[in-house]
Amino acid sequence: MARFTRVFGVPKLRVDFVRGLRFRLTLSYVFFFTVLLVVIGLIFRKNIQSEMDGDVRTALEEEWGAAKAYLRIENQRPFWFADPSDPEEAYIVTRLEHVYLVTDANGEVLDLSETYASIGIDSRVEVARILRLPQPEVHTRWAKDGVPYLIKAGSVPDDKGRPYFFAIGRSLEASHQTVQRLTENYFILSSGMIALSCFLGWVLAGRAIRPVDSVAQTAQNITGSNLSLQIPLRGAGDELDHLIDSFNRMTARLNLSFEQIRRFSTDVSHELRTPLTAIRGQLEVALFTAETPEQYRDAIVNALEDVQQLSSIVRALLLLSQAESGQLVLQKTPLDLAKVATDIVDQFQIPAEEKGIQLSATIEAGALISGDRTQMERLISNLLSNAIKYTPDSGAVDVRVGLDDSPGWARIVVRDTGVGIPAENLPHIFDRFYRVRNAQTNLAQGLGLGLSFVAWIVEAHGGRIDVSSTVDEGTRFTVLLPLRSPTLESAEPEHSATVQPLA
Repeated sequence: MARFTRVFGVPKLRVDFVRGLRFRLTLSYVFFFTVLLVVIGLIFRKNIQSEMDGDVRTALEEEWGAAKAYLRIENQRPFWFADPSDPEEAYIVTRLEHVYLVTDANGEVLDLSETYASIGIDSRVEVARILRLPQPEVHTRWAKDGVPYLIKAGSVPDDKGRPYFFAIGRSLEASHQTVQRLTENYFILSSGMIALSCFLGWVLAGRAIRPVDSVAQTAQNITGSNLSLQIPLRGAGDELDHLIDSFNRMTARLNLSFEQIRRFSTDVSHELRTPLTAIRGQLEVALFTAETPEQYRDAIVNALEDVQQLSSIVRALLLLSQAESGQLVLQKTPLDLAKVATDIVDQFQIPAEEKGIQLSATIEAGALISGDRTQMERLISNLLSNAIKYTPDSGAVDVRVGLDDSPGWARIVVRDTGVGIPAENLPHIFDRFYRVRNAQTNLAQGLGLGLSFVAWIVEAHGGRIDVSSTVDEGTRFTVLLPLRSPTLESAEPEHSATVQPLA
């Protein structure tokens, strides 16, 4: 038995080696690095392929325009109208004749190139479909030898105005081969980098775990449900003490984060349940009481509005994360704050009336800014939602929009007679997930994200926000935004026509 143990001693050591923390850290590092390289390579390949295919598409568009200039169809006979003595025109026509097909409206072939014949002649059904399209169609097809071609097909008239089917193509083989070579070179280089990362990962992992062993016994007493425990410092002031201090700080942050997540999960459940209940109620009422298509349509429209609210809640976290990381780009256009505020105030009249709150607005014209309409609507909505949410029944909420006393600034003021915010909480109300916790505010559910979004929107538009509050008397939010610069009067409207809304 002893010999058996000695014989199998080496495999056992190998198992221990594989299970070691150093090996697993190295393996994790190499695996992550490998996945990262692969993902970057695939993204790089896709982008290069898209750019090169785009170049081919651009060249094809140019050839299509040239073909329509040189191609003539007379007496059902196509021919290229060009000056053979002009080398440039002769070269263009030669290039155009490489991949092309001309048929009549019935799909009878009038002329084609050998290359197009290898791709395959379009069927009568396909020809009829293309001729019915208002614009030419671009698609990819493969020849018998596997070479891809980008084909543009459409209608061209003859000398009598009758439509004929015309298709012209351009090979994608060169661009695909280039992308393939770049991909191969990239992954060959990546193999060497992965091998180097194995060595570096092993060295770094060894250094990383040295101080861990000395505190492992104490750390075993700390679990997910006991994150408040702290490892006592050794008092040596060395790297191990620094590690212990960092570990203690980490557990404190984790404990706070876990608590925030627990509160956040409860708030999210409530926020999602509210619009879902409204949607169900509206549809059930329509199902049992609606008698005309208009009533059903109204119910569906109302349900869709609640669906939009639901989707806004779900997107809030992602949008705020993108905003804070600089990924959310503002789509600025000339914006009249008076119109935006009027629309939002109208939307909040019903929820205000349901709580018996008097919602009033004083809106002055002339507050024209350069801003993102979606974000401006979100800013005013968040402030109004908070004001109504934290204002008791029979209270009042007042909205004022207009020009500020300071030249060059527009002003938005939202004032309520709500529960107010204690002075010690005011510096933190714009923090993410932060909510004032007391007997009055605990009755109102929320994610603690609305004011974080408000602060980001104001900052992104170059403005500033101020809040003043008195407990049991009310709160006043004042937002100042820079007015639209006169120098943008002629430039910005042209740009706004191409702005795409956020998804």
